[in-house]
Amino acid sequence: MAVSDVLYAAYARRLAAQLTPRDIPRHVGVMLDGNRRWAKERGTSTAQGHQAGADNIANLLGWCEEVGVEVVTLWLLSTDNLARPEAELAPLLGIIERAVTDLAETGRWRVHPVGALDLLPTSTAAVLNEAADRTSGAPGMLVNVAVGYGGRREIADAVRSLLLEHARAGTSIEELAETLDAEHIAEHLYTKGQPDPDLVIRTSGEQRLGGFLLWQSAHSEFYFCEAYWPAFRKVDFLRALRAYGDRHRRFGT
Repeated sequence: MAVSDVLYAAYARRLAAQLTPRDIPRHVGVMLDGNRRWAKERGTSTAQGHQAGADNIANLLGWCEEVGVEVVTLWLLSTDNLARPEAELAPLLGIIERAVTDLAETGRWRVHPVGALDLLPTSTAAVLNEAADRTSGAPGMLVNVAVGYGGRREIADAVRSLLLEHARAGTSIEELAETLDAEHIAEHLYTKGQPDPDLVIRTSGEQRLGGFLLWQSAHSEFYFCEAYWPAFRKVDFLRALRAYGDRHRRFGT
């Protein structure tokens, strides 16, 4: 083993040893950003960058599992990404389908698709639904795979679902307006019944949400990491947890 590997492993152990239970978020959202730039810097194809990013997903989930995270949300494809040229989008969808299938085959985690599946190709939506069905009884973490996901679209879908539910029950618009509150909308989000994310991590140095979990992240802590997603390491994850633990959460007060 190289000296650098030994030093890296020692540093990772030291970071992990410094964490306390209050440093561990229940729900971590991760924006897996920087695949294309990682590939460009190495002179490889965009598809190879996306594949390298997909190959790092299981590592992240293992790290989360080690420290006791309960829910992880992975943003794999936005609704905006669906407008990319077919030459780039088709390989990316294939990589996502294989990545989700691989996660399901481990039997370790419950895979839950979040996103506008109706916007996806039928084959991709089928893979996501099959993974959810196959892992519904898995004992480990809940892993939300956000594919065809956009925060504005999620809120619009939630409101639409809420209106249809009350229309079927015969509730008038006036009656609904008198009782409607934030919790009613939350009950129709893609992540309904789940805790909101305590920590949201974005890789690649970009410092914006870009529409990720807009409703749920109102009180989240954010951690922006310079590393591109394919190069995101365990020490980067542990540093994010350390930064999260160092913050005093006010929850808007």
